[in-house]
Amino acid sequence: MSHSNISFFVPHLGCEHSCAFCNQNTITGASSVPDEKEIFDTCQKALNEVSDASQTEIAFFGGSFTAIDQTLMTRLLQAAQPFTGGGKFKGIRISTRPDCINEEILNLLKNYNVTAIELGAQSMSDRVLELNERGHTAKDVESSAKLVKKYGFELGLQVMVGLYGSDKCSERQTLEHVLKLKPDTARIYPTCVLEGTKLAQLYRSGEYRLMEIDEVLDICADMLGEFIKNDIKVLRIGLHASEDVEKNLVAGFYHPALGELVRTRLVRRYAEEHLSGGEKELVIYAGKSMVSAAVGHQKSNKLYFYDKGINLIVKQDNELSSEQIRIGKDVYKCI
Repeated sequence: MSHSNISFFVPHLGCEHSCAFCNQNTITGASSVPDEKEIFDTCQKALNEVSDASQTEIAFFGGSFTAIDQTLMTRLLQAAQPFTGGGKFKGIRISTRPDCINEEILNLLKNYNVTAIELGAQSMSDRVLELNERGHTAKDVESSAKLVKKYGFELGLQVMVGLYGSDKCSERQTLEHVLKLKPDTARIYPTCVLEGTKLAQLYRSGEYRLMEIDEVLDICADMLGEFIKNDIKVLRIGLHASEDVEKNLVAGFYHPALGELVRTRLVRRYAEEHLSGGEKELVIYAGKSMVSAAVGHQKSNKLYFYDKGINLIVKQDNELSSEQIRIGKDVYKCI
């Protein structure tokens, strides 16, 4: 069943760190904190419009929510209360830093119907975290993740691919550590270099060099495939498309269909596992949501196999669930 959010943004509020890659105003497109009236009006309107309120959460994103002034944080949570429980929205989802979680905060969040907490892990390599001036360690991520789960919240982890100082080894390290923490959800954000950040300075000086796009897509496909196998729901791949990001983008891995590109790469990988040599034709059966990714973004999979002398045929199969593909007798989930 699909999940949706009624999202409010609190850009960079409460965060004492300025990470090398961060420009929250650009990422969220917001520059001010929502007030109680905005929260009430937006939630009231959404409650009348969403198809399934029980699968919808009120979400506070864009900043370190648990690091903002507690009076303001409580006020925002209180404004959302009339719309949670009792046949209304499922609850409240927040995002925050791993070093801004403790038992006192978790008890407060419990009292205000917070159901899910997403931690901005970004990397599980201390070297990469330090180079990008995150201000926390991989151990902080691990400790906070365990505490969030202990208190019964849904745990989400957000990771970034291709950060300053990162390589294949540290990306694999991050993936393996995240899998051990067993989050319920994940978001995968390939690095974007935004104007007004230290990363932009490092990029322009030549000190920070981007990974090749093929390498990034392979790493993201690794993550997506492993998360799916371990029942970790991937909520997002890549930044949301927005004029603010496009206007301030210096370099990096931004594409409005980045999730489709990654799923295309994952399907291609599964398809190649079925090639024994000499095939002239390959048939992929796809659930409704996977037809496009199986063909490939801008038919890239069909062209890829055509160059190998193989005719790729994609057929929609309504007996498969929407997010599945089948190659031969093997069924794969790709979303």
